Amino acid sequence: MGRNAKGSGITPELLLNAYSIGLFPMSESADDPELFWVEPDIRGIIPLDGLHISHSMKKAIRRHPFEIRFNHDFDSVMRACAAPAPDRPETWINAEILSLYKGLHQMGHAHSVEAYEDGVLVGGLYGVSLRCAFFGESMFSRRPNASKICLVHLVERLRENGFMLLDTQFTTEHLKSMGAIDIPKDEYMTMLNAALVWPDKPFP
Repeated sequence: MGRNAKGSGITPELLLNAYSIGLFPMSESADDPELFWVEPDIRGIIPLDGLHISHSMKKAIRRHPFEIRFNHDFDSVMRACAAPAPDRPETWINAEILSLYKGLHQMGHAHSVEAYEDGVLVGGLYGVSLRCAFFGESMFSRRPNASKICLVHLVERLRENGFMLLDTQFTTEHLKSMGAIDIPKDEYMTMLNAALVWPDKPFP
């Protein structure tokens, strides 16, 4: 379900409030200046105790193909997520979304996980943290398994720091292969409200 957000004067603070009631913003395309609020009837999550790592992925991780960093270059991760790719010719990340999430990052509420190969950014993801919830936004990969390995490190970090909810908004075959599931909105809101009772958890 979408709600028009045009002219609403969205700020990073308003954006955090939207997340707290189960909403998140999108645009029709990177070139569309308008935003709208999304409130899916079916929500994607990855249970933090249910991450699935295949045998081949475990072997890849043991080879340490990438240097993993957190919040080292948030802006570049967002821009890479916003860029067209062979499997994603268009994205929903427009200039306003870039600006809003950069503001959240400066406030300590938006974070990136990054994969580097020989010092070059080759994969990553970003999302929003609020209390004990983390809301995954987007990911990109320029090398095999780069975004999946970032997701593994994200889940490890969330578990270490006491997070309770990893929201993926929607599910894809890529995410389902890692343990993502679909749940009804009412069940999601129950989980979200439980995660928001606690103080903000550290991410880095």
